[in-house]
Amino acid sequence: MRIVIKVGTSTLAHPSGLLNIRRVEELCKVMSDLENAGHELILVSSGAIGMGIGKLSLKEKPHDIPTKQAAAAVGQCELMYTYDKLFSEYNRTVAQILLNGADIANDERRQNFENTVYRLLQFGVIPIINENDTVATEEIVIGDNDTLGAVVATAVGADLLILLSDIDGLFTSDPHKDENAKLLPIIEDITPEIYAMTGGAVTSLGTGGMHTKLHAAQIATEKGVEMVIANGQDPDILYDIVEGKNIGTRFLAKGEH
Repeated sequence: MRIVIKVGTSTLAHPSGLLNIRRVEELCKVMSDLENAGHELILVSSGAIGMGIGKLSLKEKPHDIPTKQAAAAVGQCELMYTYDKLFSEYNRTVAQILLNGADIANDERRQNFENTVYRLLQFGVIPIINENDTVATEEIVIGDNDTLGAVVATAVGADLLILLSDIDGLFTSDPHKDENAKLLPIIEDITPEIYAMTGGAVTSLGTGGMHTKLHAAQIATEKGVEMVIANGQDPDILYDIVEGKNIGTRFLAKGEH
């Protein structure tokens, strides 16, 4: 299978913004093993701004664009250095691709992106994709990597998109506030009622919430890509998801039900 895995800042970093080393090491190990099993993997990774915040010893997420961009520039170096080092331990080569909205909206640039990804996959390389937060002010304000993950998955003809987050999946209501909230294992259609279940909450370091994940699911499933939302606390969960087990919330691609 060709699989796009999106990891959020809350999965990669501690609340301090500093890297969760044990979790990222495990993620790289499991992804390398899935590659060894014959799957093609693409990683959409958040975390540049969050890691930059930690590296620059900032006390909170910056609110002004220049500081966000400075944090992204510092953090992206740290992020790719870490991935390169950890994946190389399992004989895996990685490549960095930074995108913004214009790269996808423009047909020629989008084709160039797709061609690059296909060639990297032919070489057995794991492309690591992030928004180009250092220069794309528009994306930094409104962008999120859930949507980016869906756009990448549809562009490269992925079979599956996995969003690893700090929540187990889609619930009937906010599980942090409602003890009777129930996990929804399978979603066949994303209806207005499904959207109504989501709040606009974001993490202190990240930009996404459940609403952006539903938006990503809509983009992916309409183009025939199945999507799963799952908790990234234990990256071993990826094995079960790839095997089709009932983990998190699975959104069925159109035509599969």
